[in-house]
This record gives sequence, structure tokens and C-alpha cells, in this order.
Amino acid sequence: MKKIIAGLMIVALSGCASTGDNPDDPFEDVNRSIYGFNRALDKNVLQPVARGYQAVTPDPVETGIDNFFANIGDVGNFVNNLLQFKLLDATSDLGRLAVNSTLGVAGLLDPASAMGLEKHDEDFGQTLGAWGVGPGAYVMLPFLGPSTLRDTASIPADNYLDPLSYLDDQTAEYGLKGLRLLTRRAALLELESQLESAIDEYAFVRDAYLQNRRFKVYDGDLPFEDDFDCDPEYEDC
Repeated sequence: MKKIIAGLMIVALSGCASTGDNPDDPFEDVNRSIYGFNRALDKNVLQPVARGYQAVTPDPVETGIDNFFANIGDVGNFVNNLLQFKLLDATSDLGRLAVNSTLGVAGLLDPASAMGLEKHDEDFGQTLGAWGVGPGAYVMLPFLGPSTLRDTASIPADNYLDPLSYLDDQTAEYGLKGLRLLTRRAALLELESQLESAIDEYAFVRDAYLQNRRFKVYDGDLPFEDDFDCDPEYEDC
């Protein structure tokens, strides 16, 4: 269920999701089958574990763990903002990393936010989008969740920029990556009722993901369709 939190919020607020044929989803039949597999795995394994994690973990500890992984994520944020030539944002990312890694006790605390250093959320898929690479078809990946061909192609680069991938101890690496996945799933629990109330869960998740990715590629400055013959993010212009 990677990278879906903000997207679910967008669609939940809009209160609808499109159904029927979608030109961005040419593999819909296969994607729906994979979604069904992922959803069954989520309901039977991830959700119960995430609820247990929330139940037994004190809020300050949970916040510290979230801060730790957010601090690690600033490495990728910095590099991707640099690759997109967003130098002010990259400077903020580097400042956050330096402050939170030291004053923040290896990232468990977040003094950088109190100092006014803005938090960003960038990945290599967004960088490719900023470079003009279109998203390609929507795909549902087994275990990993919603994606596009562009975002799928960016996974190796994102993994390369993940500090956890460089741990010498594979047990520690996989353990920390598993904990990160657990914290991300726990953050989604409050949206579960909204997802289940959707007319079409699959379309809800798909539209949430695509809207969220489009929003991020444009940094929230979405083009007005009336002012453009087409949207280069989704069409060949």
C-alpha cells in the first residue's frame, strides 16, 4: 500500500471515484485480480498487525519511530529535489537531515520543523515526471500496491537512495524496512472505513493514486484544463 496516504485523503474529501473504462488503466482486469490478492493479504495480515502495533506502542514512541523513518527519507528528498533543480527545497532537506540527525538524536526528534525547515516528499518517479517522462499505464503491483509504469521503473533508484539498503546486516535491514511498512500501514487505519464505503474500492484506490501522483509531479500547481489542449502528464501533446 505504498505511497497512497495523501491520495486516499484527496479522494476521500472529494467523496467519489470514477468507475468504468479508464484509458489510464489498460490492464484493469489483471490489476483488479492483483488488488484482490493484495487486499486479502492486507486484511488478514497487515491490518491486524498494524492495529496491534498501535495498541501496544505508546504515542511518544510511535512518534519517535515515525520521525526516525522521516529523517531517513530526507536523503531521497534531498537528491530528488536536487535532480529537479529545486535548490531551495534541496537546501531545506539537507538542513533537516543535518539538524534532526544530530540535535534530533538520530532523527527520533524533529527540531528541524520547529526551526522552520520545510518537510518535502519526493521520489524518483516524481523526478522523472519533472523531466517530462509520462506516467504510462496504471499498474497494481503484487505486495507493493498501486503504481504506474514510470513509478515502477523508478523503484530501483528509490531503493538506491534508501539508507536502509546499505546496512551490512540483512536481518537489520529487512527488520527496519518491515517496521517502516508497518508504520505506514498503521497511518492508514483511520481511512479504512472510508475505503470500505466506496462504491468501487479498486477504482477508489486507483483514482486516489493517480490524482496524488499528478498533484506531486506538479507540486500542487495543477494546470487548468481550459487553458491547455491537453495535460502532458497524461497525454501525448
